[in-house]
Amino acid sequence: MNDSGLGGAGYFWCLRHHRVESGDDVCPAQYRLGPFATADEATRALETVEKRNADWEAEDVRWTGESS
Repeated sequence: MNDSGLGGAGYFWCLRHHRVESGDDVCPAQYRLGPFATADEATRALETVEKRNADWEAEDVRWTGESS
């Protein structure tokens, strides 16, 4: 599964398998989010992405004065 050479550099959320992966058992970078410091943070990766996207969209509205 691993093509990154990371070997133990944190925890990742796999978008293909919908699970936390770490160590030498990680899917290619195109299928994962992270790295995260803990497995729990990786489990909440999609929530983190949604929150960051909402924050960035709000900042864009504030910056431009226009909603999308």
